[in-house]
Amino acid sequence: MAKATIGTETGAALPASGANRFQGASGLSSIVLPLGLAFLVLAAWQAYVTVWQIPSVILPSPVSIAKYIVARYDILLMHAIPTTLESAAGFLLALILGVAIAILITYSNVAREALYPNLIFFQLIPKIALAPLFIIWLGIGSQSRIAFSVFIAFFPVVIATTAGFLSVDRGILRLCRSLTATEWQVFTSVRFPMALPHIFSGMKIAITLAIIGVIIGEFITAQAGLGYLIIFATARADTEVSMAAIVVLCICGLLLYGLVALAETVANRFYSADSR
Repeated sequence: MAKATIGTETGAALPASGANRFQGASGLSSIVLPLGLAFLVLAAWQAYVTVWQIPSVILPSPVSIAKYIVARYDILLMHAIPTTLESAAGFLLALILGVAIAILITYSNVAREALYPNLIFFQLIPKIALAPLFIIWLGIGSQSRIAFSVFIAFFPVVIATTAGFLSVDRGILRLCRSLTATEWQVFTSVRFPMALPHIFSGMKIAITLAIIGVIIGEFITAQAGLGYLIIFATARADTEVSMAAIVVLCICGLLLYGLVALAETVANRFYSADSR
């Protein structure tokens, strides 16, 4: 029996075992390369600060920032929790709102013509200019920050999800209707699974915007959160604390982004197994 082969772009056949080694090397490089680049940047940063004796008030070294994070992790964690929870809440609400609007636009021509131009119009408004209004309307609590987070995060979900729903092959839709499938069956078995790549692309953008919305809200009015800590430390010219808060914020953002990527992997495996 002939060995299993996998075609390459050049048309040559690659043995399956070689393909597995190639995929493993590719996966390893996707981890090593970004980590290596980050290490080089941090090493250059550390060398620059050390050689030129840059004051910490201007640019603290990565080592000093890491030492502060380790020494005061309790304070940073205390501020990271509300920021992360509010970002997650804003993202989930933006996801629900965005998918609901996308479904409405997909199935209603009237709604598409009425909503889509207005969505574009609102997207063109500088979001940060509206942040103080959310404080006036909803107060200084977490409600205003979550609402503002939803406001700036739902648009990419709407656009990406709508594109996914409308990109389904018309031939497949006609086949489903010829088999007397209901609209709900078409949606759950065809439109939604085929739109998943688009939906998760919008979700990955939305999660970053949700964090930005919460941080902007914390800049304006908050008594806790990483945004509040950054503003408080900056006002005291404590750059080391500000940089440490930014590092923790990046970690929280990567965690939330990773959860979205994990959900994408689970969804793809579920629908792949279901199709078999």
